[in-house]
Amino acid sequence: MAFSTQSKLGDLLDNEQTLAILEKHMPGISTHPQIGMGKGFPLAVVANFSGGMITQEMLDAVDADLAALG
Repeated sequence: MAFSTQSKLGDLLDNEQTLAILEKHMPGISTHPQIGMGKGFPLAVVANFSGGMITQEMLDAVDADLAALG
């Protein structure tokens, strides 16, 4: 399964490798108090509701690392 910022946040958090990538670029995302509300949505959509906490630069960096997983 190929992952990207279009993958559901819950799927990214449930995978050890993709979770590490998220934490690398967005430290603390997995323990954010409101993270549960976004698990059913693609990461790119969650970013729209993050109030600027998840930037386009972060999304681009995550996408690049996820693509490198193959």
